[in-house]
Amino acid sequence: MGLKAALSKPFAALVVKGINKWKKNAVSAQHNILTQLIDSAKDTAFGKDHNFGNIRNYEDFKKNVPIRDYEGLRTYIDRVVAGETDVMWKGKPEYFAKTSGTTSGVKYIPISRESMPEHIKAARNALLTYIHETGKVKFINGKMIFLQGSPVMHKKNGINVGRLSGIVAHLVPKYLQKNRLPSYETNCIEDWEEKVDAIVAETFHQNMTLISGIPPWVQMYFDKLAAQSGGKKIKEIFPEFSLFVYGGVNYEPYRAKIEESIGKKIDAIETYPASEGFIAYQDSQQDKSLLLLAKAGMFYEFIPADEYYNDDPTRLSLGEVELETNYALILNTNAGLWGYSIGDTIKFVSKNPYKIMVTGRIKHFISAFGEHVIGEEVEHAILSVANEEGVGITEFTVAPQVSTPQGELPYHEWFVEFSAAPKDLQAFSKKVDQALQKKNIYYFDLIEGKILQPLIIRSLQKDAFVNYMRGQGKLGGQNKVPRLSNDRKIADDLSSFTIRHEGEQQGESN
Repeated sequence: MGLKAALSKPFAALVVKGINKWKKNAVSAQHNILTQLIDSAKDTAFGKDHNFGNIRNYEDFKKNVPIRDYEGLRTYIDRVVAGETDVMWKGKPEYFAKTSGTTSGVKYIPISRESMPEHIKAARNALLTYIHETGKVKFINGKMIFLQGSPVMHKKNGINVGRLSGIVAHLVPKYLQKNRLPSYETNCIEDWEEKVDAIVAETFHQNMTLISGIPPWVQMYFDKLAAQSGGKKIKEIFPEFSLFVYGGVNYEPYRAKIEESIGKKIDAIETYPASEGFIAYQDSQQDKSLLLLAKAGMFYEFIPADEYYNDDPTRLSLGEVELETNYALILNTNAGLWGYSIGDTIKFVSKNPYKIMVTGRIKHFISAFGEHVIGEEVEHAILSVANEEGVGITEFTVAPQVSTPQGELPYHEWFVEFSAAPKDLQAFSKKVDQALQKKNIYYFDLIEGKILQPLIIRSLQKDAFVNYMRGQGKLGGQNKVPRLSNDRKIADDLSSFTIRHEGEQQGESN
């Protein structure tokens, strides 16, 4: 055992002791953070405009600070981007995390000197918590790879701008730098396929022990490694590979294929980082839920998802939430985001400690007829049946089909790329539809009431989603295919990749 591995166990024990302390007092920690945030920002332009000097509690805060998304806060953010000081947070941000929004175009998310360390600490603590629980430290002595965006940054009015993962790449602790791959030069390659090829060349003969990234792009890396090796499993290429760290999407749709590529089951840690803040991570291998980071410089609010678009939705603090309720997540951060709707939905599965599951995106749903089907429901429906049937799913997305021939009912249209296709697509589709009806009572009522016909699955060609993302200029990095759309844009683009099957269902296209 190397020195770093030996020291990691007592350090992990010390860190977990501190985590356990705030876990037991999460509600109190949250209200303390709200007080600190308000006090720190009371003299900013935003603080003055929203009466921070007279806010004494959460009820006061709700009366003075409305819920807004990026567009709602844009007048303030644009002032920050222009170089003005003391707008939303004291001084100027240390960085802007540059992200792409579907409605806002390029977004600049401020990262302050107070918020940046929380990103690094949370990523570190996810690993230390794993070490403390499992006692496994061997991976520390090997090479670790983080599939991420380019670390190249540029300045905008004196502030460094880059992708979050690229910004973080500059701040990796020194004790991990020697173990870290890929090289800086390779990480700077902008073209994703060229970058992955370079990473394969750089890592192929290394002792890789930890691999981290968004699952679909890690799968691309594994596929290229297998091709380079003549079809070997990852466990043969990297015999010491023992830990997979991921985030950004639900792992379950990718788990079977990734484990098949590896050639064995492997420990995995799910994380929930966002440009706005590091929100949660998996703190136990015995439990897939994520520990909400109640002491990470952010005050969370929660809006019941079915009230999100109301004029005056219910706003709840941590101590007011209920289990198994779908909430839109709202952030107030130590980088100056206030009443900020991040766009994600979560549900609590535990309140002792507070642990969550990410259920989808507030804008990614289907409700063409009032069914409000969400990501968690479609993932459960198809994966539960796929697991029973031995079917492999590479990727999928769902959209409503309203424009049907006269006399034919509308339906939900699923575009699925199978790694192991069902023997009978129609029978498989029927089972998925029944599973979705069990998860969503509104969908059940629409099927029973003959408002909708059962869902239809379109089988897609191999690499359809990779080719689609390439065509959109969104291959790799932090980009993800939405599980659900309430329009036909993605569905219509994917239609050119469909495979025609014999005996197709009613409503199938040529």
